[in-house]
Amino acid sequence: MTSTITVAAPSSTANLGPGFDVFGLAVNAFYDEITLTKKKTKGVKIVTDDDIPKNPDKNTSGLVVKTMIKKFKTKDGIEIKIKKNVPAGFGLGSSAASAAASAVAFDKLYNLGLNENLLVEFAGIGEKASAGSIHYDNVAASVLGGFVIVKTSPLEIIKIKPPSDLRMCIAVPKLKVPKKKTKVSRSVIPKKIDLSSSISNLSNASTIVVGFMNKDSELIGKSIKDVIIEPARKHMIPGFSAVKKNALKAGAFGVTISGAGPSVIAFSKNSKNLEKISQAMTKGFESAKLECQTIICKPSVGAKIKK
Repeated sequence: MTSTITVAAPSSTANLGPGFDVFGLAVNAFYDEITLTKKKTKGVKIVTDDDIPKNPDKNTSGLVVKTMIKKFKTKDGIEIKIKKNVPAGFGLGSSAASAAASAVAFDKLYNLGLNENLLVEFAGIGEKASAGSIHYDNVAASVLGGFVIVKTSPLEIIKIKPPSDLRMCIAVPKLKVPKKKTKVSRSVIPKKIDLSSSISNLSNASTIVVGFMNKDSELIGKSIKDVIIEPARKHMIPGFSAVKKNALKAGAFGVTISGAGPSVIAFSKNSKNLEKISQAMTKGFESAKLECQTIICKPSVGAKIKK
């Protein structure tokens, strides 16, 4: 009987422009690693060298594991060892990666055989600890990998395999992000939108789905246009307009905020100006006197057991 298990789950980018809270894409830029170990002492204990909450009720992984212990009435205590690699608060699904890895690890540790939707549902509970509310776009991508569409009421996750040549350049600016940043960035979203904006985003979101189904990276990138959320959030990212303009000029098909930001993501395809796009994004942030880290990445598989 297995008493310990380690699972790694990937970073992700949510929204992809017009698909707010609906689209997610797993990317191989970073991975979080979670090790669950059964203990004789009851309760959940978090072990980590990272600057994250040690209280299970305020920790993404802790919340997932506590919920699953209660739901499945398991008798053991659980130690959660967390190794964070996905930078927290930068729009790359950091909390989701830990939550996804925890749900998958718990399922495997107890041989529960949960289906994909249930794994995503449990992982989504972890988002409450960081975002203050449950949303499934990042966790679905981290659990399942590839491109995901979140259908709500009832929850159903649709996964589409991305084009093999799809590539992204992510620019992660070096700036201080506020605690509960996702909650803050959600607070600036407009409560009402006009019909023409809704039609524009719906049109682009629909075309992104067609792009993934037809394995057309250029169509995906050129449809990443958001006239609702991006305009409301871009003031929170110094230099955003310059970064976007530079990346498009360097050959990117489309550019938008990665998740809730402040990272910016540009879409392109393999061997197409990727270094040039990265350098252009760096110069964009430099115009706002900010350094940034750039990562050229591609879609990732989902959470996996580490042997």
